[in-house]
Amino acid sequence: MLSRMMPVKNIVHLRRNERKLTEITRHTMSNPSAFYGTVPPPQRLLRPLHVNEKKLFGPGPSNMPPMVVEGLTQPLLGHLHPEFLEIMDDVKSGIQYVFQTNNPLTFAVSGSGHAGMECAIMNLLDQGETILVVQNGVWGQRAADLSDRLGLNVRKLVVPEGEVISVEDFSEAVDNYRPQVAFLCHGESSTGVAHPLERFGDICNAYDCLFLVDVVASLGGAPFHADDLKVDCVYSATQKVLNCPPGLAPISFSEKALKKMLNRKKRVPSFYLDALELGNYWGCFDEPRRYHHTAPISLVYALREGLSFVSQEGIKNLVERHQKNAKLFYAALKELGLEPYVQNEACSEQELVFKFSI
Repeated sequence: MLSRMMPVKNIVHLRRNERKLTEITRHTMSNPSAFYGTVPPPQRLLRPLHVNEKKLFGPGPSNMPPMVVEGLTQPLLGHLHPEFLEIMDDVKSGIQYVFQTNNPLTFAVSGSGHAGMECAIMNLLDQGETILVVQNGVWGQRAADLSDRLGLNVRKLVVPEGEVISVEDFSEAVDNYRPQVAFLCHGESSTGVAHPLERFGDICNAYDCLFLVDVVASLGGAPFHADDLKVDCVYSATQKVLNCPPGLAPISFSEKALKKMLNRKKRVPSFYLDALELGNYWGCFDEPRRYHHTAPISLVYALREGLSFVSQEGIKNLVERHQKNAKLFYAALKELGLEPYVQNEACSEQELVFKFSI
């Protein structure tokens, strides 16, 4: 039959390939390593993992309370199971509580605080629009760098490290540059500065500018009320005062921010970080939820328990406890002869930074 359908040279070529395939199959069956490869399994992976518990005093991650650890051990659910969607709703309401906001578009980005920063800037601005970045440490620098990569018109308001920007200078910069978004880091962990936020939101609102605030290092350790401060977008991370593992970034957008996002000229360049798609998955809109991505199930459990921990203590009590302990720790370090990096009213009460010689 083959001879009627194909030229002789093609038949010869086909039968030659069949013989080669037969030889390869015989070799593989008699020598399994030829199929699975010759790279052996790493010896360390043949032993169980054991990590000694340490007291963590860095800027994050922090030690987890038992209820958060237990949350991580709960059985997995599917990322669209009704029970898991209810847990997501718990997390959403808990984030609204710690941010002190009623914004419907509130959820947790699957990623670190950097993912929160990128999600915020990417969704709030179209390519070519202007962002004003108050830069007084690493996180202002990072926001400017990220914005530049996104093709935004970046205007920097550079402040010496360890200092804060005055309301007057901020107002003048907003008036000069007329940005669509102004960025400010509340808790600059690289220097230990807690930046005041009062009146900045009013200035942005007067110029039809969205006010974007980073509270990654300050949330839960310093007073913060998003709605009262007229913050249009705020993001944080889970591994600091919330006492959860890193890997999720709580974020919230105001109605004003949502309106701008709905009127974008172009789609958000990242599907994964598209806040409207994520908002649908998190049940932020009055519409059926759609699959967006596979959420980190166990991390969502842990965040739910971390937010439960905060809710049981009360956000006001949590902040006051951190401030009280920070003052005691600050005084003790000064008694040891260490010099604080920030020596004015801008000194953070949740991120203590001291000078020392190496």
